[in-house]
Amino acid sequence: MSENNETSVMDGILKRAYSTVFYENWPVWVGGILIGIMSVITFAWARPWGVVGGLRNWADWFFNQIGVYSQPTVSPLISTNSILTLGLLWGAFGAALMSKQFALRMAPGFELIKGFVGGCLLGIGSAMAGGCNVGGFYIATSALSFAGLAMMVGLIMGAYLGLRYLYWEMMHLPSKPPKGGTGGGKSLIGIEPYIGAFVFLGALVAAWFYAREAYARVGGLLLCGIVFGVIIQRTRFCFVRCFRDPFMTGEGDMVRAVTYSIIISILGFAALKWTGLRGEEVYVTQTFWFGSLVGGIIFGFGMLISGGCGSGSVWRAGEGHIKLMVVVVCFALSNSLFKTLIDWSEGFTALIGNRVFLPDFLGYKWVVIILIAVFVVYSLAATWNEETDKFTVEM
Repeated sequence: MSENNETSVMDGILKRAYSTVFYENWPVWVGGILIGIMSVITFAWARPWGVVGGLRNWADWFFNQIGVYSQPTVSPLISTNSILTLGLLWGAFGAALMSKQFALRMAPGFELIKGFVGGCLLGIGSAMAGGCNVGGFYIATSALSFAGLAMMVGLIMGAYLGLRYLYWEMMHLPSKPPKGGTGGGKSLIGIEPYIGAFVFLGALVAAWFYAREAYARVGGLLLCGIVFGVIIQRTRFCFVRCFRDPFMTGEGDMVRAVTYSIIISILGFAALKWTGLRGEEVYVTQTFWFGSLVGGIIFGFGMLISGGCGSGSVWRAGEGHIKLMVVVVCFALSNSLFKTLIDWSEGFTALIGNRVFLPDFLGYKWVVIILIAVFVVYSLAATWNEETDKFTVEM
């Protein structure tokens, strides 16, 4: 084979590999497994994964700068909460560029209003539940907190109510696209992959800078957040679908993906806590039961209204969705303000709930077995619903 032919073959191999990674969506179950593994790695490295903590840090810093808050705020550049959320946005933005899926996408005016309202509901619900779908449900459950299961129940209830509202809206408030249509947005298809490469190169430079300045822990979390962003963007991993699809379309793919993910995370967190490598109280939120359940209902309803959850809103904003950018801003500001209100009122704080670390009552072995059984049953119910449409809501 001539040298030119060998070069042509290698070029073809590289193009197919690039297409597989960036032009073809990865299976959602792969995303679930990878997110579960990354959740454990992030916890082992420094702290659990989270989203709303970073958004609140940005809003706290903003309110501090304009004089609304007087208490000092940790800089978003060194806050571990902030860095994880920034990494999620960074990774999703870079992956969207590399896959030529980034574009500024305008939404109809009524959808922007829903983004505002939904974002505020996400902020209020997550403040009550001690976290969003990630921190209040996924990570809290992984951390063996009873509050995680309480929020799961709330999310299911809120998603059901939100879907009922959306059906009512479709019947009574048909939306009109903006003049000129929503369009595909402004895009730079030809140079997007090159910009994306520079985005990821910048991430490596930033991580190196953090390590040089004795912030290796923060730099490592930035890279973890970026990996989350890439995985979620490429697999279109969406917690909203986990709680909406069984009622809306009957599909159970996302339920199964979340099940795989959270089982891996539960096993990893339990091992780290049981061996004493991480504190038992870490991410055992002080929100059981009222805060997690009611906050979950509010958050679940907000997810359906806004079209995104905590992680979903951030990664879709990274793809250029204007509505989700509105959601993220309102989410951050409302969470900060409502969390301040909760902390200011002793009565409200007491109402929100208490910490319940399940192994204190049942031991690690039985808690892990029970939690895995809960999610296996949930996954089986979703699969059965695929075949029967038993829980599917009619318009």
